[in-house]
Amino acid sequence: MTAVSARLHEIADSGKLSDLHWPDFSDYRLHFLHVYEASNFAPVWLSNGRPTPQALGIVQALQASQQKGLNPDDYDASRWTDRLHALDGSPTPDTLAHFDAALTVGVMRYISDLHIGRVNPKHFNFGIDIEQKKYELPQFVTTKVIPATNVQSVLDGVEPPYNGYKATEAMLQHYLQLAAQGDGPPVPDVVKTVSSGDAYAGIGPLVQRLRLFGDLRADTVVDVNAPTYSGPVIDGVKTFQSRHGLAVTGKLDTDTIRQLNTPLAKRVNELQDALERWRWLPPQFPQPPVVANIPEFILRAYGPDQKVAFTSNVVVGKALRTQTPVFAKDMRYIVFRPYWNVPTGIVRGEIIPGIVRDRNYISKKNFEVTTFDGKVITDGAVSDDVLAQLRAGKLTVRQKPGPTNSLGLIKLMFPNEYNVYLHSTPGQQLFSQSRRDFSHGCVRVEKPAELAAYILRNQPPWTLEKVQQAMQSGPDNQQVNLTTPVPVLILYVTAVVEEDGSVHFFDDIYGYDKALEEVLAKGQPYPG
Repeated sequence: MTAVSARLHEIADSGKLSDLHWPDFSDYRLHFLHVYEASNFAPVWLSNGRPTPQALGIVQALQASQQKGLNPDDYDASRWTDRLHALDGSPTPDTLAHFDAALTVGVMRYISDLHIGRVNPKHFNFGIDIEQKKYELPQFVTTKVIPATNVQSVLDGVEPPYNGYKATEAMLQHYLQLAAQGDGPPVPDVVKTVSSGDAYAGIGPLVQRLRLFGDLRADTVVDVNAPTYSGPVIDGVKTFQSRHGLAVTGKLDTDTIRQLNTPLAKRVNELQDALERWRWLPPQFPQPPVVANIPEFILRAYGPDQKVAFTSNVVVGKALRTQTPVFAKDMRYIVFRPYWNVPTGIVRGEIIPGIVRDRNYISKKNFEVTTFDGKVITDGAVSDDVLAQLRAGKLTVRQKPGPTNSLGLIKLMFPNEYNVYLHSTPGQQLFSQSRRDFSHGCVRVEKPAELAAYILRNQPPWTLEKVQQAMQSGPDNQQVNLTTPVPVLILYVTAVVEEDGSVHFFDDIYGYDKALEEVLAKGQPYPG
């Protein structure tokens, strides 16, 4: 085996293997080297020139990688059958070395991609740290995988342990099966919105699509040749609309038709993107987290059993200018009847122009001009000197507590570099919109008192009633520290599988799916 060892040494030194779909494995070169240093450069997947049971188990997993939402080409899925055949008879040392090296690279890529995702979220400027959950890959491969009695069990163990991840993975398999059958005839577009009782010539394709997606039961009696839009088909459309972030009207409008005709391949991509983002999460949380999903406009607080304990609509940052950042931090305190410290950009872009138009703008809007340590300069008419100091960035502006405050009557704080937090709002009307990207970046919560009471549930006397009292009539700027910090995740996932098993899809409002897919399309090595 001296020749095989020598060839493995050469491959390790070069960080390239021409047999691979993506030959450059320089990002894994040191890991590769350490695996073979542990074996003194003997093959680790071959015994007497034949693949070990562990090798065959890994090959099987790599060939099925599409079921995990991964790209089979990343692990040479289509090439393993030929590589196994090449071991028959009297394979050359080069063949043996290339098989062993390819499997080592393949399994390391596969384990890493399943465990922490393919692309580091930092590449997208997301505030999510995957460094803490990385494996010592050479040690993991040599101590867990190579000697495994059940390779599949070891590989299963590297995936996220969350119910939502497993449900998303199962839904992906369902949508892969649907996509393999083809999209079928499109639902005819509409010139104007179709309501109950209106003529519509596309009932047949519409019913076919609703049944395909499970929004209309197969045993529901429907006349597919009906000339008008009515009956149970409308209920099916309402169910479909509720799963796609649309206003649940039961009417056929251009947005509903667009979602109905979205290619199944795109739904597969959305589910794959969702799995990638699940893999960025830590393997466990010290406390059940609060999760706000930007494109869904929904916040969920989880209980200790991974079940959703609380849900609220939210408003997030505007897609065009003030996007809400993706990040994870710990909530540490809650402030009742808070001041709103106006961000510098808003002071320059909105407050100063308002003062120029009307020197009493500050008092009319319930603002006050302060120093940066909170000393009030004026809450009345703004002088030329004060205006000049505002323009020079020497003073700032805050809004006084109360029901008209832009933060409403409560803010929930998880200190972060983005100056983003959860808060209430006096503008409740926006929560009735189906698309809710209206804020300057912070996350407005429709049911803030209920969320605060849930977070404070183990801190007497903070019942819902006490929370509401503090919001309505308590002291201004009252801070309540959490005895136990609560993880908060601001995430971006366009495909969500609910606890009832239904899958919901949402528009890629910030273009983050598109950005992820563009990076993945370039292939290995991915940005680390």
